[in-house]
Amino acid sequence: MASKPKQLLAELTHPGPHEVLRGNLALVGLPGVVYTPRSGLGLPALAFGHGWLQPPDRYRQLLHHLASWGIVAAAPATQKGPLPSHRLLGADLLTTLDVVTTVRLGPDGISVDPGKLGLAGHSTGGGSAVLAAAQDAQAETSRIKAVATITAAQTMPPATEAAKVITVPGLHLAAEEDLVAPKVGHAEAITDAWGSDDVQLRTLGKATHLGVTEGKHWSQLIMHGKPHRGTQQVTRALFTAFFLTHLTGTDKYRPLLEADVKRAPIEREEEPAH
Repeated sequence: MASKPKQLLAELTHPGPHEVLRGNLALVGLPGVVYTPRSGLGLPALAFGHGWLQPPDRYRQLLHHLASWGIVAAAPATQKGPLPSHRLLGADLLTTLDVVTTVRLGPDGISVDPGKLGLAGHSTGGGSAVLAAAQDAQAETSRIKAVATITAAQTMPPATEAAKVITVPGLHLAAEEDLVAPKVGHAEAITDAWGSDDVQLRTLGKATHLGVTEGKHWSQLIMHGKPHRGTQQVTRALFTAFFLTHLTGTDKYRPLLEADVKRAPIEREEEPAH
């Protein structure tokens, strides 16, 4: 019998069955972190773009959570200054996926399936993930299968323009109390421009722009918002459901993606034409 959305949400809020290892991408020439299950062959993987001024360690629990559910999650630590290149961070996200698909991960030789790749990001890192997905979509052979963002922020070049050429599923989480990248001009605009009908926008209640981040950081002195446990929990659950569904082909968690969730109702949703 299929599980109800509320049960699936509760399940995915908790860590998954896999023991998790943390690695350093700098060992293969790109600063950043990678979290993997201890073992597994042909695993799905995603590259995560950090927000403006945010180090990847501010997403440690999110990346660890995804890995505990069997998804290799890597975050480059580039473009961290006050004037980052969004385009170059997008390129680094694609390079990160090159690394995790070609380099031996973990002591037991974990492998990533190059046909199970996704992109994700927060703030301008979410916008950079959209730029990366657009770049991939225009390549001779596209690799990206799904894109998810949390409080995505507009970029240069515009993520809204890039979104038009993306034909893979998208999930965009906006924050109700976001004063840095308000939904209307950012996540909503990206969703409206999405080139695929399989796209969803949800608004997280009581969430601010930095709600998904973890721990303390000096950037909170100049940017509105702060870490919020409820925002972190629902983001982990929805990201996990989204990527397990679209990278591994399982339908187990689809009911959660199709349902309104407490604190994260669906604002806009289009189903792909059958």
